[in-house]
Amino acid sequence: MDAPRDPEELEATASPVTAELPPGTSMGPVHLTVSDLARSLEYYRAAIGLEVLDEDGARASLGVGETRLLVLVEERGARPAVGHTGLYHFALLVPTRAALATWLAHAVRDRVRLVGLSDHFVSESLYLSDPDGHGIEIYWDRPREVWEGQVAARMTTLPLDVDNLLGELDDPRSAPFDGLPAGTVMGHVHLKVAEIPATVAFYRDALGFGLMAQLGHQAAFLGAGGYHHHVGANTWESAGAPPPPPDAAALRQATVVLPDSAERDVVLERLERHGHAPQESAAGPVVRDPSGNALLLTVA
Repeated sequence: MDAPRDPEELEATASPVTAELPPGTSMGPVHLTVSDLARSLEYYRAAIGLEVLDEDGARASLGVGETRLLVLVEERGARPAVGHTGLYHFALLVPTRAALATWLAHAVRDRVRLVGLSDHFVSESLYLSDPDGHGIEIYWDRPREVWEGQVAARMTTLPLDVDNLLGELDDPRSAPFDGLPAGTVMGHVHLKVAEIPATVAFYRDALGFGLMAQLGHQAAFLGAGGYHHHVGANTWESAGAPPPPPDAAALRQATVVLPDSAERDVVLERLERHGHAPQESAAGPVVRDPSGNALLLTVA
């Protein structure tokens, strides 16, 4: 519990702005550089509960079932990207509160180190840090009717009621844990950025997310289709900071998944119009935000 406070621990206020992106927009796999692939694979299998879907030399992907959630690329000797923009945390969304309770019971039994446990009103969340310092959130959403239309006014952080959460289980000491359950998805990605105004202008005006809540010049939360946030951004550790060097253990790219090619074309045209021309890659168009964070634009 000695990690810096998450910016979500502050009260969030903003006037939500209607998103240009369609409601079917979601987040896809997060790509990370790691310093020791074998060590990372063991951590994500045993501690987090992801499955290794494929491995090829210095690269591996992990997920749940057929859903790819994480891509790891080894760069021997890579150092954590402290003092730079990049990843604050990626957030794995489990389908039920019981699934979150089962994961927490596993963490207690198997001594998985947590760096935070929070109730955000919209969700209940557990926070970790992997061996390279990449932030991880595991969470579940309260039913949408509880928070829809109230994100700006009520998204906050309270201490998580751990006893109440574990009360979802008959016996937390013996509840079986076989990994993260089917239906787990990449709920959101929270980024470290150099400044908030330029970040909001990019993600809201150019990319098309709606601004759901903003903490002044410290953080902003943006989502599509009224979701509380698909993208978070903060300057908590990165105000005025440059992007990480290429050999750092850092975010390589996050993924925004559009419903179809026609919707992606609309987004690409809007990005061009706002002066953010995407670059083509083997996986599809990639655009960088003002802080250098890369986003791959794919289709469902």
